[in-house]
Amino acid sequence: MADDEKPNTFDEDVDPELVEGETEWIGGEEWGDEEEDVAPVEEELPAFVDNGDGTISDTHSKLMWKKDDSYKEYGYGITWFEAHDYCEMLNDKKFAGYDDWRLPGIEESRSLFSFTQSNSDKDGAEIHISDLFETRGGHNTWTYEEKPDYQQYAQKFSFVTGNDVWENKDNEYSHCRVTRDVVQDEWEPEWRKDTKTFER
Repeated sequence: MADDEKPNTFDEDVDPELVEGETEWIGGEEWGDEEEDVAPVEEELPAFVDNGDGTISDTHSKLMWKKDDSYKEYGYGITWFEAHDYCEMLNDKKFAGYDDWRLPGIEESRSLFSFTQSNSDKDGAEIHISDLFETRGGHNTWTYEEKPDYQQYAQKFSFVTGNDVWENKDNEYSHCRVTRDVVQDEWEPEWRKDTKTFER
């Protein structure tokens, strides 16, 4: 063997065209790659469910909403104070069997909004909430949130644009959608449930 010749240290089965540093492909997959286990996809619960009693449940946020809004009751816009009166009226009547209806917070109101949803308001304009809610309602809702240091203002959310605004509480061109928390206490003993009757 000549001094300038080196022994062939490569396996005869290796493709001589491969450049140093490249990886040989075997059977269409890169050598050393392992197939990842893919978890089975669980069927996603629908976001909103019609309960058949004038209410809609949000399965994601654990809230229950009245299927229509204050415009259905009054036929006109209401102030922030009248929105609270509306909640009180529903609670006195125990609408759908519940007496804890209230105004939503701003994030709770936003949870109803999605540009992929389409409904229509009292004027026939498009609003972006689930079509499970009744049509011909208001296009916004009062929230319970008051402006710090400016108590004459409360926050209002638009179902047209998805924006919120501080509005004077006396504004008469607003509406409200009411909600309640869905609390499940099955884990509690019966005696604890009974004592809750006296809690306020």
